[in-house]
Amino acid sequence: MINFTVGPVQSSDAVRAIGAEQVPYFRTAEFSELMFENERLIKKFAKATDDSKVAFITGSGSAGMETAIMNTLTPADKAIVVNGGSFGHRFVELCELHEIPFDEIKLAPGKALKAEHLAAYEGKGYTTFIVNKHETSTGVHYDMKLISDFCKRNNLFLIVDCISTFLADPFNMAELGADIMITGSQKALACPPGISVMALSPKALARVEKVKCKCQYLDLKIALKNAERGQTPWTPAVSILRQINARLKEIDANGGVEAEIARTASLANYFRERIKDLPFEIVSESLSNAVTPLHPTTASAYDIFLKIKDEYGMWICPNGGDMKDTVFRVGHIGALTTADYDKLIDAFKDLQGKRFI
Repeated sequence: MINFTVGPVQSSDAVRAIGAEQVPYFRTAEFSELMFENERLIKKFAKATDDSKVAFITGSGSAGMETAIMNTLTPADKAIVVNGGSFGHRFVELCELHEIPFDEIKLAPGKALKAEHLAAYEGKGYTTFIVNKHETSTGVHYDMKLISDFCKRNNLFLIVDCISTFLADPFNMAELGADIMITGSQKALACPPGISVMALSPKALARVEKVKCKCQYLDLKIALKNAERGQTPWTPAVSILRQINARLKEIDANGGVEAEIARTASLANYFRERIKDLPFEIVSESLSNAVTPLHPTTASAYDIFLKIKDEYGMWICPNGGDMKDTVFRVGHIGALTTADYDKLIDAFKDLQGKRFI
């Protein structure tokens, strides 16, 4: 099976080999050094400041989203949440659950965030801005320069979910003034799911110290204290953290984050050029390199997903809810090549020849 979804994605041979090894004991100096290296490389690739810190949470990216809300916001805050799809809606639900006052900017599927959407919120006493840099469910990549300028003008605490866009699209945490950057092991890090990674600015660290987190397992004060010795407070997903280390070093050796972004962009552009004659419409106004969201004009998106899986041995990414039959997604992250995309495109053309699409 070839995996063209947006997570989990295909891993390199070096990463997969670690998954086949016995899990080592981790309360050791060697594991601590590995964790210090993980933190250094995450900060390097996120372009975080030297005085930022990184926390590794055993859990999916959604654990990182909830950890950010629980550890830095209180009912005294007043947040703006961009809700352009399933993951924006998840932040809405988290603010409701943890009783964080908020207003949402509700965007239709596929629509970009624009200056006019922000205008109504200028100078209105908000404290926080929460956004999924890439709304993975609809394939919309938001303009972070626009958001950053707005947050700087209004002195807002900025939480950014970069789960599917980290290492796929440019992100400069320090330049943007982002306070929390969240990503996950199963996206462009191309490791198994199970680790949420959080980079925290000094401003975020100060908030963590002041906020009482009502969950021991996701308490960043405890996590960051243990990180000082290169450890986690609870038993982590040890093998995945070792795989992340191999992957980060792999990226560093191959030219760093800029080279990895360029590789992903090249795959995305190759695929998008080659499907122009197929009965698909790209549904996003603002594309990420990470994924191409497609609306098939002649068949059910979910039926295409099933055909590609069952008859051609490949996974594309289906959608759920209202978009189940109208949109599927093809990812460009992980260990993929142009030859892999040729096979997928040939499968689409075969379905077209059979009048299925």
